[in-house]
Amino acid sequence: MKFLSKVTLLILITSFLSCTSEDTTTTESTDPDATVTELHAAYAAFNTDATDIYLSNNGASVTIETTGLPNHETSYWGVGNSLYIEEDIDKTPSIMSSNNNATTITVDAIPDLTGSTVSTELNTIGIAVSGASIFNDQEGGGALDQAAGSLDWTGAHIGPGVYHYHLEPIAFSDDDEKLVGILLDGVFLYGRKCNSTGTYPTDLDASGGHTSATQYTDGENEYHYHIINELYSNTGSYIAFAGPYQGY
Repeated sequence: MKFLSKVTLLILITSFLSCTSEDTTTTESTDPDATVTELHAAYAAFNTDATDIYLSNNGASVTIETTGLPNHETSYWGVGNSLYIEEDIDKTPSIMSSNNNATTITVDAIPDLTGSTVSTELNTIGIAVSGASIFNDQEGGGALDQAAGSLDWTGAHIGPGVYHYHLEPIAFSDDDEKLVGILLDGVFLYGRKCNSTGTYPTDLDASGGHTSATQYTDGENEYHYHIINELYSNTGSYIAFAGPYQGY
């Protein structure tokens, strides 16, 4: 994996256009020794009760350790939990606990956008700001439609494995520009709107990514993903992220 210093990154991205641009070309350094000395400002938005986030690999990577337990209501907490709510869904008997939801991922501190795109796979493809996992648009090797009945009010379920989001997690990002999480390639995922314009971006690539300033970049442009503003099947919601990754 190739890494890029923050200073070099800021120089390279000054030529990138805003949310309304149709040009999403990115250029990255191939310096393998570049590192960072502090976490990206966006990591401050993550649920600190669930996550422990720190620099690793001498500043080349970021490690995220999470209990996987979100800080919002769902029926998957189980009766008796303070965050339990009754929902009319075809849920599994699984109840969340730190014993079966803990997950650790390590991502590039600065994404490498110079290589080939990589398809997502089953299981955790990222960690949401709530502390729970993000999954892609598949369920058990097939289309998500077959499991739609088990999704809770915020597009998540347990089935099988950890509690995870497939759809726009409206518990903390509902048709807005808020941060959703970080994906395995080190690229941040945001809601359906662009912070730079307050509207749906029109220049997204096949992954839902583009380059613009976000609320965490102090006016500087940065490549990031958005939840694509296209309804998925009969769910009445939006896929969180289908891929492919651009940061590998």
